[in-house]
Amino acid sequence: MGIDILWFMPIYPIGIPNRKGELGSYYSVSDYMGVNPEFGTIEDFKGVIDKAHELGMHVLLDWVPNHTSWDNPLTTEHPEWYVKDSTGKFTPPIGTDWTDVIQLDWSQKGLQDYMIDAFKFWVNLGADGFRVDHPHNTPKEFWERARTELDKIKPVLMLAEYEGEIGFTEKAFDMDYAWVMHHLMNSIAQGKDSASAMLKYFQKEWAVYPNNAYRLMFLTNHDENSWAGTIDSLMGDSQRAFATLIFTAQGMPLIYSGQEACLDKKLKFFVRDAIEWDTCNLTGFYSNLIKLKKNNPALWNGDFGGKMIRIKTNKDKKIFAFYREKDENRVVVLLNLSKKPVSFKPVLKDIEGEYTEYFTTQKTGLSKSLNLTLDPWGYKVYLK
Repeated sequence: MGIDILWFMPIYPIGIPNRKGELGSYYSVSDYMGVNPEFGTIEDFKGVIDKAHELGMHVLLDWVPNHTSWDNPLTTEHPEWYVKDSTGKFTPPIGTDWTDVIQLDWSQKGLQDYMIDAFKFWVNLGADGFRVDHPHNTPKEFWERARTELDKIKPVLMLAEYEGEIGFTEKAFDMDYAWVMHHLMNSIAQGKDSASAMLKYFQKEWAVYPNNAYRLMFLTNHDENSWAGTIDSLMGDSQRAFATLIFTAQGMPLIYSGQEACLDKKLKFFVRDAIEWDTCNLTGFYSNLIKLKKNNPALWNGDFGGKMIRIKTNKDKKIFAFYREKDENRVVVLLNLSKKPVSFKPVLKDIEGEYTEYFTTQKTGLSKSLNLTLDPWGYKVYLK
């Protein structure tokens, strides 16, 4: 399909005491430098990394810094690295129902040294970076130090499951989560918000985030699919329009397991729940979006691509429009973010000319006098 970064959900051994469900949560880590024997061995995983590299892909490992399983060896080797309750006992993270894990104490320098050693272990094995789970209560300074240490081995990609503090992406992380945008897309799909809200969202993004900050854009992920619902149930017929948006806007698009295979069920979290892997009517669509993003420099990430520039229309409550330009490449994106057909007039000042519509390959002239109609949840991507 052209995907070039593989994010592996936690591959580590899962704790046994207090585990949830039949197999437990993969976020209950009993060994930060081990592999779940149900998947194979360290050597097997090294083979997976090597094969991914051979195919031109990079591998991110999911990292769980906040808590461990109750039977992680650190509980006996370094009990001082854990938060204790009023009776001096280990405690699950406060305010959660995560009874299968216990909270680490990130004020402990020894814990921080250990985590960096564990990171180095995987990078030396071949991993290309980490997606860090819930880093909210860990010190930003630790991640800056970790990043410096890892980059001495090789350049790595660091993704924080976090949104809110710009400082996390200043030195430590390359990318964080665009959670607000995800929820806004669902809200628009359900008729609770409009394209006007999407414009306000991006105006704030452009004002707050520097151009070189990568934002992870997603229609779904493991938490959303398992707990909130499927893309179909939350977005209905708007999926293709919003997928087109996250592949053409400034940011890094995510395809979650099965999304490209029309996954239509909530995957259970604590038992084996297989995805039926086959092509479907979305497989080619997502392949085309990947090709579009990779082949057109205007859509590249950060400073490598072009900034989003708003295109005004006479129907801004329903139409979200913008263009991006880099060198000799320009991409014009027009999206109907409503469930009814919309006729509208875009203000195309300074970007008139002959274009090719990406999905139909039809040659089209975009002029000041242009009037367009987009189907419900319709989308057009024009290339010049």
